[in-house]
Amino acid sequence: MLGLFDLAFLSTKVGNFATSDYKSVVSVNLFVALLCACIVVGHLLEENRWINESITALAIGLCTGIVILLISEGKSSHLLVFSEDLFFIYLLPPIIFNAGFQVKKKQFFRNFMTITLFGALGTLISFSIISLGAIKIFKKMDIGSLEMGDFLAIGAIFSATDSVCTLQVLNQDETPLLYSLVFGEGVVNDATSVVLFNAVQNFDLSHFSAIIVLQLIGNFIYLFITSTLLGIVAGLLSAFTIKKLYFGRHSTDREIAIMILMAYLSYMLAELSDLSAILTVFFCGIVMSHYTWHNVTESSRVTTKHAFATLSFIAEIFIFLYVGMDALDIEKWTYVSDSPGTSISVSSILLGLILVGRAAFVFPLSFLSNLSKKSPTDKIELKQQVTIWWAGLMRGAVSMALSYNQFTRAGVTQLRGNAFMITSTITVVLFSTVVFGLLTKPLVLHLLPSSKHSISSEPVTPKSITEPLLNGQESEADLELVVPSIRRPESLKMLLARPSHSVHHYWRRFDNAFMRPVFGGRGFVQYVPGSPTERSVPQWQ
Repeated sequence: MLGLFDLAFLSTKVGNFATSDYKSVVSVNLFVALLCACIVVGHLLEENRWINESITALAIGLCTGIVILLISEGKSSHLLVFSEDLFFIYLLPPIIFNAGFQVKKKQFFRNFMTITLFGALGTLISFSIISLGAIKIFKKMDIGSLEMGDFLAIGAIFSATDSVCTLQVLNQDETPLLYSLVFGEGVVNDATSVVLFNAVQNFDLSHFSAIIVLQLIGNFIYLFITSTLLGIVAGLLSAFTIKKLYFGRHSTDREIAIMILMAYLSYMLAELSDLSAILTVFFCGIVMSHYTWHNVTESSRVTTKHAFATLSFIAEIFIFLYVGMDALDIEKWTYVSDSPGTSISVSSILLGLILVGRAAFVFPLSFLSNLSKKSPTDKIELKQQVTIWWAGLMRGAVSMALSYNQFTRAGVTQLRGNAFMITSTITVVLFSTVVFGLLTKPLVLHLLPSSKHSISSEPVTPKSITEPLLNGQESEADLELVVPSIRRPESLKMLLARPSHSVHHYWRRFDNAFMRPVFGGRGFVQYVPGSPTERSVPQWQ
């Protein structure tokens, strides 16, 4: 009898596992089919000035959630359970890495100080305003018990602009200046927000003092520098390995695999070391595009460029599709269903704080940035400032993931105050992505009607010819003509007056004399007879 009982119990377990596996397979199949549908619909709406693929994925996700709710009789609205590990470990790395790999480095580094000013100091200003506003207003409202750590976490959650949304709305080729400023700020902003969020969770806030504030600032500076250095080291190591071993002589698959794995390894090492993995993988992408990419064979260059872009594209669509479905999760809305007016008020207040918090640093910091710019083409005009302010109002998957981390336990919301924060985050993400996302392109065309001429194209001046800072798009002939023509800074006054010229001059000399001979790059790759590398590229020895 005991043996029969054990056999029956075992068969029941196997049956349950089989049923569970079958449900998982069905869910994955449906989700993949929805991803295909998003791509097809996005292609059909390619020429639409209002709709982008992030909004398309959100809409399809919402419609799918409604259908699942009806089929399950109100029990569930999504096919997959949200996982922070899925987002931070699998979906975010290809998006951020591809952004660094594909970004126009000339524009990015040309505006690096402004980007850092917006992304670091601007995020701190926005974090302070949102946190203080939440403390003053939410304590007077009946939304459940929230502690000081929760209020500060709200500031970190909603001060994070969504880089994915920005990528979908602005085009790097049409508006490179705006793209470099908004997206560059978004990357630093995301890193700063995650650092602030982790700091809020790690520090003892019961005895908040000036020492705690100084520790937070010191921790941020440490994380920023070490995370950036780790990304640079990982990128240089991949370049050196591929240049010395030259896998392309035998197999192009190996050099492609090394690039992908080294990029992912840098991200995971940063996570393992409690650093900012976003900054690490972003700068790893920049270094790889400057050195490693030129060390591989011609066929591998084409393959890696499209592979990274494809992985990033699928991850972006995946995120927005899931956010759309999760917005209708019935469990989260049950706790706030008895007071819908309060839920709307909380969401509206958070949107208002986001608007004020962003305006509080975009316009003042743009003014400070313009004071250091001598050329009118380098200054940020008022219309461009309005566009930057508007385009950075969107919130997305980063805010969702941080909100889940703070206000849920294993994906379950058990407290009324936490439920208000989760549902308000969903509302803010949907509203900002759809409304602000829909209006961004028309706003850019209205404020900057001649954008294709005045913004997307580099100014046709001697300055645009003599500043190819880290730009991977110039031809070798251009570089040979440009480098000697850059006049050496003659004094400290000139260095301060024209820092981009001076920094570029010294960087190019250092890069050509020390970095490229060791790590490779365009024109510094040793020619191997019989290899499939581009023979048309001049070999500088």
